[in-house]
Amino acid sequence: MKFLCRSFNVFLPILFLSCNHARAVVNRPENATFPAIIIFGDSLFDTGNNNYIKTIAKANFPPYGKDFIGGIPTGRFSDGKIPSDLFAEELGIKTLLPPFLDPSLQDQDLLTGSVLSFPDQFELFKEYISKLNKIAGDEKSSAILRESLFLVDGGNDYTITYFGTPFRKFQYDVPSYTDLLVSYSSTFVQELYRLGGRRIGVFRLPPSGCFPLLRTLEGGLERNCFGKYNEIAQLFNGKLSAEIASLNERLSEARIVYIDIYTPLLDIILTPQKYGFKIADRGCCGTGMVEVSFLCKYACPDVQDYVFWDSVHQTEKAYRILVRRILDEYINYFT
Repeated sequence: MKFLCRSFNVFLPILFLSCNHARAVVNRPENATFPAIIIFGDSLFDTGNNNYIKTIAKANFPPYGKDFIGGIPTGRFSDGKIPSDLFAEELGIKTLLPPFLDPSLQDQDLLTGSVLSFPDQFELFKEYISKLNKIAGDEKSSAILRESLFLVDGGNDYTITYFGTPFRKFQYDVPSYTDLLVSYSSTFVQELYRLGGRRIGVFRLPPSGCFPLLRTLEGGLERNCFGKYNEIAQLFNGKLSAEIASLNERLSEARIVYIDIYTPLLDIILTPQKYGFKIADRGCCGTGMVEVSFLCKYACPDVQDYVFWDSVHQTEKAYRILVRRILDEYINYFT
């Protein structure tokens, strides 16, 4: 089973761009409007770029997408919509975000929203900026970047890599590895700022030690949460919070917000009944113990009862709860 952790670290960082408008769902302050939402993350946010790259981590086959529009599998790692879609939808920007690597996309689509996946995220982001300049002009392009909402994944795949690739443990102990991850995150945010981003949210690491896959691989016969992983996540989160506070002092025009995903997701996992779920220790897909991507062959009939769709990713129902809670709690900090 150890190969699973290594295999699914191939999920590449992805960037989501959306610039058209849909009906807003959350209550926003009047000045909390965003011409675009730009999200850097991993497979939790990919709307289908994995369809166009060489990777075993794909989700363009049933039962993925069983509750998506038309029941079509699109490359989204869930039964339906995922956070990238839901953040844009809740903010009234767009209902769905198409993948940038879709060969049918035109330059004009950049103004109505797309999703980018790439090995060198900033080089491709620069390419996006260049295309945006040609479409909208330099002045409007700069305004879009300045007023957009940037959301940055805290580095969940990197922490999984620490356990999935033994050489990392020989290179770093836990404190030094979390320092390294915080340094990566800080550099990332500073580069976003240099390229024009000003409203930047950075996610804490989630309690992935309680994800079904890690329960199975590391949780013993009773499949308990893998406490060591969650402890590392909390150590990283504390250091990240301090670094973000420092960046806000140094980057005078920025509004950098530390977003806690750890606490609400852990609460859903530990008390699922409170949120209308029945099962939180396994996924809906297959046995729910280890299945993800190509291992996912069939799904449960009652997905609404599950927090997790497969052994790593949540259901649309769980994602909606998380996205609305995040926006309700943090949207005012970006204004």
